[in-house]
Amino acid sequence: MKKIIPLNRVEGDLEIHLELDRDNVVTTARSVGTMYRGIENLMNGRGPLDSLVITPRICGICTTAHLNAAASALDMAYHVDIPAGARHLRNVALMVEQMQNDLRHLFLLFMPDFTRPPYADNPFFDTAVARYQALRGQTAVQTIQATKQLIEIIAILGGQWPHSSFMVPGGVVSVPSSGDIAQCRHILARFRRWYERQVLGCPIERWQDVTTWDELDHWLTEAPAHRDSELGLFIRLARAAGLDHAGLSHDRFISAGGPLLPQTDGDVQPLFPAGVYTPAGFQPLDAEKIGEDVACSFFKACPGHPFDSRTLTDPDSDDPRKYSWAKAPRYDDQPAETGPLADLLMAGHPLFVSWIERQGASVFIRELARMVRAAMLLPAIEKSLAGMAKSSAQFYNDALKTLTAKSYGLITAPRGMLGHWLVIEDGKIANYQVITPTAWNGSPRDRHGVPGPWEKAIEGTVLKDPDDPIEVEQIVRSFDPCLVCTVHTMRMGQ
Repeated sequence: MKKIIPLNRVEGDLEIHLELDRDNVVTTARSVGTMYRGIENLMNGRGPLDSLVITPRICGICTTAHLNAAASALDMAYHVDIPAGARHLRNVALMVEQMQNDLRHLFLLFMPDFTRPPYADNPFFDTAVARYQALRGQTAVQTIQATKQLIEIIAILGGQWPHSSFMVPGGVVSVPSSGDIAQCRHILARFRRWYERQVLGCPIERWQDVTTWDELDHWLTEAPAHRDSELGLFIRLARAAGLDHAGLSHDRFISAGGPLLPQTDGDVQPLFPAGVYTPAGFQPLDAEKIGEDVACSFFKACPGHPFDSRTLTDPDSDDPRKYSWAKAPRYDDQPAETGPLADLLMAGHPLFVSWIERQGASVFIRELARMVRAAMLLPAIEKSLAGMAKSSAQFYNDALKTLTAKSYGLITAPRGMLGHWLVIEDGKIANYQVITPTAWNGSPRDRHGVPGPWEKAIEGTVLKDPDDPIEVEQIVRSFDPCLVCTVHTMRMGQ
């Protein structure tokens, strides 16, 4: 039996095409990106600095991440090291956007699944409805309020959010005042209190002591505030629903790492190392091994590395293998999963490393990583704000505007590794390529027929009700899909 699932509560338009056997087991899954993003072609022939204005408009959710990637690519092209003050400011904006997205995804997009009819007999159903019902649930409303206030930090430091353009090659365009920094600290402190009280149910320092699964079980029963927190309820809900065994994928993870935190000796240290992780161990990231496959995508064949790749559409192809408007990024010719779980694995977090070694990725462990990543980000943001407040902090270094260059910016966006690749010839952009986190996670098959990460995670899933395939929806949502990175066409006068 074949089934097409239009997926809601994701960012953008997504269809999942399934083939089921007679026992309603998914034998084949295809992730169909239905939108075309051609913004790379808009860049060709423009001045390099135009990327700072255009690319943040790829997406209204991770707009600061795109700006950061574009600015980082220009930093490399112009051979400039940004000063510590500017690095602190860029880091604060990026990490704030990550936290905002993580919590909005969890409590506005993922957790509402537990309020649906398939969970009506679950003992936690009434609690889930009270907390996560769309626009009415207590936690849903609090999340909107708390993250709305949090994102004001980017507006204070960058002038606006979304679609700000305050990063430039060499640093940032304005120096925050002591009042700006004090206001940011106040907003962050208020958000931290809410996160510790409502989400963790304990101080961040207590959660950081949890490094094994026995310690997690002890933490869960240690105090009612732990058990009844959003984290505690999620753990109990997910285990009761079997989500700790759902959504096994390739177990190959990739992260751009970062942010790079300035140290007192003038060096920088990443909060999360850049790399590739498998149960066999960690390897440093080699950007030369990144490529794109279009065998099953509506694009014409072109060289695989982003420096050489082009965005050439092929909508009328008669190739029966093609089914998606997403390309298929590959690392060393293999698919890889990206996101908060990848970041925590790169950092060697023992709780998450031991889980992957023991039983592989799942819906539960992906969302758990997303829920607790803020416990690492918040202290880092506090340190960066303190670094910005130093009287010696510098925020800009003049950059040499080269006429010819090849460069890239790899950063960790809210949903995972984001890359911008830039080729400059005669002072103009000759090629611009973007690989988003959802391109990694939601990629179609490649020329070898190997499925993308969430395609692989879906296959083998048993559907209790093919007409309401909540199992598939929760697996896909655990990757936090974002397909709004697109260009819509228009006709003059309409």
